[in-house]
Amino acid sequence: MKVSDYIAKRLKEHYSVEHFFMVSGGGAMHLNDSLGRIISYIANHHEQACAMAAEGYSRVNQKLAVVNVTTGPGGLNCLNGVFGQWTDSVPVLYISGQVKFSTTIASCPKLPLRQLGDQEVDIISVVKPLTKYAKMVTVPNEIKYHIDKAIYESTTGRFGPVWLDIPIDVQASMIEESELIDFIYPKEIKYDFKMDLVIEKLNQAKRPLIIAGHGIRLSKQTQVFRKFIEKSRIPVVTTFNGFDLLEDSHPNYVGRIGTIGQRAGNFALQNADMILCLGTRNNIRQASYNYENFAKNAAKVVVDVDEAELLKPTIKADLAVNADLASFLPMLQEAINISSVEKKWLDYCFMVKEKFSFENYKVGYLSSGSKIEPYHLVNELSKLMDENTVVVMANGSACVCTFQTAVIKKGQRYILNSGNASMGYDLPASIGACLANGKKNTVCLAGDGSIMMNLQELQTIKHHNLPIKIFIINNDGYISIKQTQNNFFEGRIIGASMQSGVSTPDFVNVAKAFGIKSIRLSDKDKITETIKEILALDEPFLCEVVVNSDYIFVPKLSSRKLDDGTMVSPSLEDMYPFLDRAEYRRNMVGL
Repeated sequence: MKVSDYIAKRLKEHYSVEHFFMVSGGGAMHLNDSLGRIISYIANHHEQACAMAAEGYSRVNQKLAVVNVTTGPGGLNCLNGVFGQWTDSVPVLYISGQVKFSTTIASCPKLPLRQLGDQEVDIISVVKPLTKYAKMVTVPNEIKYHIDKAIYESTTGRFGPVWLDIPIDVQASMIEESELIDFIYPKEIKYDFKMDLVIEKLNQAKRPLIIAGHGIRLSKQTQVFRKFIEKSRIPVVTTFNGFDLLEDSHPNYVGRIGTIGQRAGNFALQNADMILCLGTRNNIRQASYNYENFAKNAAKVVVDVDEAELLKPTIKADLAVNADLASFLPMLQEAINISSVEKKWLDYCFMVKEKFSFENYKVGYLSSGSKIEPYHLVNELSKLMDENTVVVMANGSACVCTFQTAVIKKGQRYILNSGNASMGYDLPASIGACLANGKKNTVCLAGDGSIMMNLQELQTIKHHNLPIKIFIINNDGYISIKQTQNNFFEGRIIGASMQSGVSTPDFVNVAKAFGIKSIRLSDKDKITETIKEILALDEPFLCEVVVNSDYIFVPKLSSRKLDDGTMVSPSLEDMYPFLDRAEYRRNMVGL
């Protein structure tokens, strides 16, 4: 059997791989042939799109995703997507082709060569800092070992991407399955759950709060988590990367936290006297640069499978638990008693949730003019979508406005990359998400700046007739950058708008050129009927939504100028637009 044939067989039969994402190439020709003959594939038009599509695929079906690219630029083009999976713990296996081993610089380890073979790059040295396991396979009989070890590393502990680089002569080598070297799986890690201490902290708390992150879903514990919170009745706030864990109507749900979160979530966080962090690394976007005041009144219990996250110099846990939620949450769910959470705290959480909801607190969200505001658009879209709809978001307005105002229904999924937050994520990730969701209707929320980074993937969508509904928020360029430049440089805009050098095409005509039906929406009175018509379709569709081009993200954490002129960074509950001080104090006292 040829090595490349064995790889395909192992992935399909042992690991149940059903799809992979690829751009073909001479350096990967045996891999292309072997994988493509027995596993379904999506041929993207750029390797970065392969990587991002694989992420969308893995996030939706919670399985390992596979990418196959060629040597040199093929591997290098994946790096942006690889880094996003590294930060956000997404399991993806990359298999790259390589020139024959005798013409790699790896064959001349004592020489400081930059390149030896044609289009060769030492991709393993490049990706090592961004992967859990990265190896060039040089001995054919070790192929089983490397496949199994790579997938083990990718899907245990803290998940992440892995990379196998296979020279073309190794791909074509003949092997006997009976002679292959096995990977010996390590013994299961025995964690110290510190369960007695965790339960003690929960029982002592008068105002407990759970911060629920994406790690709950990664560990496949969403149902156990729901049982736990319904049994304990502890209020829950969600994170940027995990805000689809609970529907808005869930009785335990309070809001979303962070520097661009919701007031209700941040008020609950800052008034809690004990927080239990599950599956969240409390990054800077969540904790802010004023992280010393994060959950400032609370004892902090943090559970994380990655010990390094518990030791970092920002959020200091009062009780740090290094454990996998796949083991920890079922035990916690069994150990917790029926709730003794004080009614006063539950009433407070419900009060701020209602008071600062989008419907009841629209200050700064909606203009009095005729232009569409993105907050109104995504709020209405979220209400009109069916349960179980998958939404993929670009970074910028598409995810920020959604995070702040979407009304999530049970079963809906909202997909984004938080750690890398790259433009160009929207289209390719929606391809992977749609494929993983059985090619059902999928919504792609894109930005006019972001979509340009991988615009070519419209052809992939058209080729496979994927029923992806693309809503482009056209705000004349890069709204996040415009906001920053306005704040810091007295309104001087450089490289962020039409007038400053960044232009975008007529997206309606672009879609038509790709054979995709399209429409332009600019009348705010037609938002509801237009969305309904688009969601009813069973084919690809693009809607360019022309929105106000000078809005700001609100609420958000923003420095305040004191009476003496000095600037201070407030804590998370004190968001801009700043509340009247009396109103602010009413939400911070009387607990």
